[in-house]
Amino acid sequence: MTPVRVLAVASEVYPIVKTGGLADVAGALPLALKAHGVEMRTLMPGYPDVMRLVSGAEEVWRWPDYFGGPGRLLAGSHDGLELFVLDVPHLYARPGNPYVTNDGVDWPDNGVRFAALSRVAADIGHGLVPAFVPDVVHAHDWQAGLAPAYLHYDGRPRPATVITIHNMAYQGKFASELIGSIGLPWSSYDVSGLEYFGGISFLKAGLQFADRITTVSPTYAHEIQSDEGGMGFGGLLRARSHVLSGILNGIDTEVWNPQTDPHIAYRFGTDDLTFRAANKAVLQQQFNLDSSDEAPLLGVISRLSWQKGLDLLLEAIPTILAEGMQLALLGSGERDLQERYQAAARANPGRIGVVIGYDEILAHLIQAGSDALIVPSRFEPCGLTQLCALRYGAVPIVSRVGGLEDTIVDVGEARRDATGFKFGPVTAEALAWTLRKANTAFHSKAAWRRLQLNGLATDVSWRNRAGDYAALYRGLMASRPV
Repeated sequence: MTPVRVLAVASEVYPIVKTGGLADVAGALPLALKAHGVEMRTLMPGYPDVMRLVSGAEEVWRWPDYFGGPGRLLAGSHDGLELFVLDVPHLYARPGNPYVTNDGVDWPDNGVRFAALSRVAADIGHGLVPAFVPDVVHAHDWQAGLAPAYLHYDGRPRPATVITIHNMAYQGKFASELIGSIGLPWSSYDVSGLEYFGGISFLKAGLQFADRITTVSPTYAHEIQSDEGGMGFGGLLRARSHVLSGILNGIDTEVWNPQTDPHIAYRFGTDDLTFRAANKAVLQQQFNLDSSDEAPLLGVISRLSWQKGLDLLLEAIPTILAEGMQLALLGSGERDLQERYQAAARANPGRIGVVIGYDEILAHLIQAGSDALIVPSRFEPCGLTQLCALRYGAVPIVSRVGGLEDTIVDVGEARRDATGFKFGPVTAEALAWTLRKANTAFHSKAAWRRLQLNGLATDVSWRNRAGDYAALYRGLMASRPV
C-alpha cells in the first residue's frame, strides 16, 4: 500500500472546536484514514481553546508580520490528531464562536482570517515544513477554499488538491477589494477565477481550482448541480461534474456507542435494548414530559432554521398532540423559531419539552431515550444526527433529500432491511402524514423492534468512507505528472 501524506485544512475540528458537522468530519476522518495508509495532519486556526489544548506544541515557523501582525506555525497533537496550528493572535485570539461576534454578526475581518489559513496551507504544500510535505492538500468548506487558488496562482510545482463541500449555503462572499490585501493577483478577479456577482467567493475559488471536488453524500452531489441546489454554483458544478463525487460521512463510533457512552443514563448493547426504556424515562424527566412508556417520544437535535425544516415541524404539532406523541427538542437558531417552540412548550406542558442551546450530554440522551428522531430538512448535505440515531435505536423520520435519502431505508420500499421513515415533498402535510404512519408502526411492537435492530446493524462508521477518500487521494497521485 503506497503511503500518502495529506494536509487537511479546516476551521473547526472535534473535539477541540465545534459549531457543526464539519468539525465532526475533520476530527474523525484523520483517525479512520490511518488504517488505509494515509498520514493526515490537520491545519486549523489558533483559537483560544486550541492554544490551551496544544500548549506543548513545537514552533516550526515564525513570521514577524503575517497578515498584519506577528504569527507562528505550531506542530502538535491532541486526542490522537496530528495538528498544525496557525497562531496569529490578532486574527484568532477571540472568545466564543469562531466566525461571529457575541452579537451574532460575522467578524468583519473574516476574509483576512481565513485567507491567512489558506495561504499557510499552500505554503505547507510547497514544503514550508520539510518534515511533512503533503502529496494532497484537502480543503474543507469556504474557510479553506482559497488554498487551491493560492497553489494555482503561485505557478509552482504543487501537491494535488481536493475541496469538500459540507454545505453550499455557506460561500465565503467578500468585497472584491479584499484581493489586494490577501496576496492574490488581480487577474484572479475574473469569471474564471474568484469573481462572484461583483464580489469574490472563497468557495468558488476552491470549486474552480481544486483537482477534485467532493461533497458529503451522492444525492447531494447530484442536487448541487441543479440551479436551485447549486445556490449560484450549479453551472460551475455541471461544468466540473467529471471531478465531482459524493462520499457519505460516517460518525465516530467510539464517541457514539451506547455500550460505553458516559453521557447516557443507562448503557445498552445492540442485542439488548431493554435499557432504552430507562433512558426514555430519564429523558422525559429532563424535558418535564409526562412519564409514559406508551407515548411515542420524538427527539430533535438541530439548528433551528428554515434549512432544517423546523418551521414545518411546528405546523405538525397539532398532529403530534392528536396522535398522543411527545416532543423533546434541543437546538438554537432563528429567534422567531426559538420563541415559537418555547411558546408551544408552555402551551402543552408534559407533551412538548424544549431546551434552547446545545448540550452534548443532552444530545446523547436524546439519541438513547427518544423512540424516533426527526430530521425534516429542506436540504441536507449528509446529516449526522440520523446516523447517531441508527446507532442508538432511535428510528429516524427524515425528508427525502441529500444524505438523508442515502442513509435511511424507508419502510415503504417493501424491504426487510428498512430503518426508518422518509417523506417527500418537504411539506408540513407530508411530514404530518408520515408522523401518523410512524405512530401506527410504533404501536406494533414487533415491527418497531425490527426497524430498531435494522438500524443498529447498519454500518455508520468511517471504515468504508475513509477507504473511498484514500482511493481518491491515490488516484490523484497516480494521475499527476512525475
